[in-house]
Amino acid sequence: MARTRLTPERESELYTAVLDLLREVGYDALTMDAVAARTRSSKATLYRQWGSKPQLVVRALRHDKPVALAGTDTGSLRGDFHAALDLVDTCQMEKDSALMRGLAHAAHGNPDLLQAMRELLIDPEMTGLETMLRRAVDRGEVRADHPALKYVPHMLIGAYTTRWLVEDRAVDRAYVIDYVDSVILPALGV
Repeated sequence: MARTRLTPERESELYTAVLDLLREVGYDALTMDAVAARTRSSKATLYRQWGSKPQLVVRALRHDKPVALAGTDTGSLRGDFHAALDLVDTCQMEKDSALMRGLAHAAHGNPDLLQAMRELLIDPEMTGLETMLRRAVDRGEVRADHPALKYVPHMLIGAYTTRWLVEDRAVDRAYVIDYVDSVILPALGV
């Protein structure tokens, strides 16, 4: 698809508007018409630039967020997890966890949204996590055949998605650090 070049400021403005609308009305009620009106742009421009509502929404979520696990190497698995969490804005984490719950629900009935979420949000983080875990194995911190290794992604995603269900509380940095130190690292024998 041929994309016109937006200034970084305009692109950021568009993504902010999309996320604000998403928080206001939810994914299913979000329309490209509403995004166009809010951002003073045409639907044609939105479709030309992003192709579809799922792509626009997921790119808005990914915008300006580093893949936290990708380049983090402190020399220890615990240090890597903590350093990766240092890159995450705590206030944004709380906002995004509610948004992600809504999107996860919407993705059940929308294969295009699920595909976009996997490609742009989940897969980059899982690749970074695999690299981090591989380094821990190479350093001898975790056995290569440890049965819990394959469940670390599930544990991390579970930490983000279930706190609200169990405790009716938002996910914050302190919670995730405690979860990593109390659940994930002991499960790996670290």
